[in-house]
Amino acid sequence: MRKPIVAGNWKMNQDSEAAEALARGVVEAVGGVEAVDVVICPPFTALERVAGVVEGSSVGLGAQTMHWESEGAFTGEVAAGMLLTCGCDYVILGHSERRQHFGETDETVNRRLKAALPAGLAPIVCVGETLEQRQSGVTEDVVRTQVTGGFDGISGDDASKVVLAYEPVWAIGTGETATPEQTEAVHAFIREVLGQLYSDEIGQAVRIQYGGSVKPDNADELFGQANIDGGLIGGASLKADSFAAIVRAAL
Repeated sequence: MRKPIVAGNWKMNQDSEAAEALARGVVEAVGGVEAVDVVICPPFTALERVAGVVEGSSVGLGAQTMHWESEGAFTGEVAAGMLLTCGCDYVILGHSERRQHFGETDETVNRRLKAALPAGLAPIVCVGETLEQRQSGVTEDVVRTQVTGGFDGISGDDASKVVLAYEPVWAIGTGETATPEQTEAVHAFIREVLGQLYSDEIGQAVRIQYGGSVKPDNADELFGQANIDGGLIGGASLKADSFAAIVRAAL
């Protein structure tokens, strides 16, 4: 039985003071939940402050990306060791906004993944197609390429530690949501791909979230699908009550 995981991606929102207040609200609402892995991912500038809030609760802390090198002349980047020092347990890799705006590729996702795993961070690897790709009927080709490229050279033991997040790009921050049937079909396909890369056992063991305009009023139906193991939540994670309602939908 896969344990659901609901992660809040705060993106470039919340200064340190606001982040601390939001984190307190999340901890008060769902800080004792054990049946769902709850994670919040604030901006880098707020990580240490939020770490102090979630300490002692069941809420995990994640970063929104990381570099594959451990140190060096990489202005503006952060390394896995730095995230661990800040108290991080998780890191998001390959979010579509990183791919779209900052040149992220399957190769760089793979390099980051190979740095995150040995450091002890739990990676959340994002995959998903654009609207044009879906309309062209190549969703499965795109997702297969992203999963295969992202997991290149990753052992089966390590692959089972990764959380995948299926995020159709056309449904992120747009208010549009893939239907539960559309979403379930892609999640099942991702399991097939993982089964081909590794084994059916690993394909069934890996947790796969859905991300893309998840809200309290659609979370129940989405999370009720057999292959959806929670969500990577954007806008709805910026209010403690709406995020908590989504977490409860995963119970």
